[in-house]
Amino acid sequence: MGSMIGAAVVRKEDPALLTGRGTYVDDIRPPGMVHMAYVRSHMAHANVVGVDPAPAAGLPGVLGVWTAADLPDLAPVGAPGLERSCLAGEKVHFVGEPVAVVVAEDAYAAADAAAAVEVEYAELPVMATMEDATAERATPIYAGLPGNVVLEQQLSADDAEAELAAAPHRLRLQLRNQRCAPVPLEPTACLADWQAGGLTMHVTTQSPHNLRNQLAALFGLPQQQVRVVAPDVGGGFGAKASLYPEFLLTAELSRRLRRPVKYVETRTENLSSMVQGRAQVHDVEVGFDDEGRLLALRLQITQDCGGRPDAAVGLPTLTAFMAGGCYKIGTIAPSFRSVATNTTPIGAYRGAGRPEASFMIERVVDSVAYELGLDPLDVRRRNLIQPGEMPYATQFEGIVYDESNYPAALDALLEKIDYPALRDEQGRRRADPSAPLLGIGFSTYVEMGGFGPTPMFEQFGYVGGWESANVRLNVDGSAVVAAGTSPHGQGHETAFAQLVSDVLTIPFDRISVIHGDTATVQEGIGTMGSRGIPVGGAAVYKAAEKVRDKAMKIAAHLLEADESDVELADGRFSVRGAPDQGVDLADVALTSFKPHKLPAGFDLGLDETAFHEPANLCYPSGAHCCVVEVDRETGRVRIRRYVAIDDCGTVINPLLAKGQVHGGLAQGIAQALLEEVRYDADGQPRTATLVDYTVPAAPDLPRYETDHIETKTSFNPLGAKGLAESGATAAPQAVVNAVVDALAHLGVRNIDMPCTPEKVWRLLQSANGG
Repeated sequence: MGSMIGAAVVRKEDPALLTGRGTYVDDIRPPGMVHMAYVRSHMAHANVVGVDPAPAAGLPGVLGVWTAADLPDLAPVGAPGLERSCLAGEKVHFVGEPVAVVVAEDAYAAADAAAAVEVEYAELPVMATMEDATAERATPIYAGLPGNVVLEQQLSADDAEAELAAAPHRLRLQLRNQRCAPVPLEPTACLADWQAGGLTMHVTTQSPHNLRNQLAALFGLPQQQVRVVAPDVGGGFGAKASLYPEFLLTAELSRRLRRPVKYVETRTENLSSMVQGRAQVHDVEVGFDDEGRLLALRLQITQDCGGRPDAAVGLPTLTAFMAGGCYKIGTIAPSFRSVATNTTPIGAYRGAGRPEASFMIERVVDSVAYELGLDPLDVRRRNLIQPGEMPYATQFEGIVYDESNYPAALDALLEKIDYPALRDEQGRRRADPSAPLLGIGFSTYVEMGGFGPTPMFEQFGYVGGWESANVRLNVDGSAVVAAGTSPHGQGHETAFAQLVSDVLTIPFDRISVIHGDTATVQEGIGTMGSRGIPVGGAAVYKAAEKVRDKAMKIAAHLLEADESDVELADGRFSVRGAPDQGVDLADVALTSFKPHKLPAGFDLGLDETAFHEPANLCYPSGAHCCVVEVDRETGRVRIRRYVAIDDCGTVINPLLAKGQVHGGLAQGIAQALLEEVRYDADGQPRTATLVDYTVPAAPDLPRYETDHIETKTSFNPLGAKGLAESGATAAPQAVVNAVVDALAHLGVRNIDMPCTPEKVWRLLQSANGG
């Protein structure tokens, strides 16, 4: 049997999911289950004068209506100093904030009853933008704070003014990462069942063990009395790592009603209450020399936190850490301020702070090139960190780039495209008024994955940055893997089975993987930050090695051979040089439960647990090229070609890797061209349905051309770096750089995302004197 690492194996998960046999939270219907519905605020900022539940309480099937006043002991949630109740008590902070809950016998009765609850509001000034929230004399959204800047930090020793002043050239830019909605296929859902033995919750989460810990602490229960199950989860993209009020409310109401309580978000609720992403403004100043070498970079990040500042408060630190991208920059001086606004809360969204950094530095590189009249590729080459300088310690403590070869990725990319021919075609099209304009955009990126180590990761509210796994060899030679990570589409069941198959040399289809249940998986941290393979996979690999090593000792004992002379291949142990002298792995597994046949002092069974604590973060990287056509009459941007070379270290499964890249590219391209959460001046969402919020369909996306180089990292035993966020990190700037490049001869130097036809058309009209 050849190595399973690197094999393009079809996913184990897909047959059930593709035939409608998956099990999602809403598929689970225990006897006696009732339904919860929210009464949500239609005001963005207001005092709650009163709530009248009477019109709803008498409706058929209604079991109760609760407000904040009815739940005084329910613990508040949120960032320290910014905690808020699960239901708005005296005040609402954004449209969609829950004010009350209704529980009824069925979902329709609950929805009707929620609509019948009467709430009286006293309107307050609305600050739907960071400009409004930080304006002089702006009303503080949170009582007790002097303003709406909830956190402000300088992350460097000084502001780099001396280095900027000494640079031969100096350039200022303001760059925006607009607010995006995650829009997972499955909205937030939870089912709480509080019985005498404790609380069981089926829930859409990326980190069931962390949620168990939070629920146990908030309700004062021992952890063993809280069971959290993440069944099949329809996408997460970071947004399902958050603690939502409904998790606490369904649990508390199940305790009171002594019945299982389910809540399933509607799509409109999802677009106003699930945490959203990005929403950063960067004020950048860069100093550079005549050759385009970057000498100094000053970056002020302004982060919109929305109406419930929590995870977003610290996201700009990740942006700051990655501000230099894959370039050697003499001095980087980042600072940030996080601002509360009367909008949906911001949280983690695919990449969480790192795509914003990559967009910024790649737009800076192109801007420097235009300023000097240089080719953007030449500026990149002159600034790239070289492979001989790896591992590369950045100026930020603990941020050390692992082994990478940024120039090799760019070279591999250029082998796929005929760059001189594209430039020639661009020139011809510019001279032909009837031809669409052509633009070529590049992105040489590095991002942060494999989240841990513990000292860094615990600041995000997790026990640690490690991951755990258990591998058990059954007596028939099959194996079971219990993984601490909990997937929501990544393909862990396939990849982890491949790792175990490789170590134990047993058939892939004889390995099953369980996950997502705190009652059956010993411990875990979760799936986010591209940590599935670098951290979770490393733990699985280590546990399989421990099983193999123990099995090897038993086999050597049975074969009366020295352990160093025994080898394992194709599920059989044999003595080196005497292939006829051997024993099958299944026989060894069976023998492991026969104490009289084991060496003295051996524990029974082949069942091993391993933890992997990352020595460092991992840093996936790559080089992407986007070629666009811009219609002169309409401003419509069409991607003609998208080529991606990614380096995620060891590729466990090329099919899974390609799928991750494709998904990330779809979200990155959509941010560049289509997606934006918008509010009016009163804080009313203008994108509250999928009619108004444009997610990409197949015709909106190009046929991707993808490939990999493999520069293994030394920071984990697999040499893998993670890949899930790379496409979303690399694509936005590749597309925007291409659009700007198409219009550069008209004097256009920047365009804010999304590059909608209207925006591009207006730029074309301005350039043509219209």
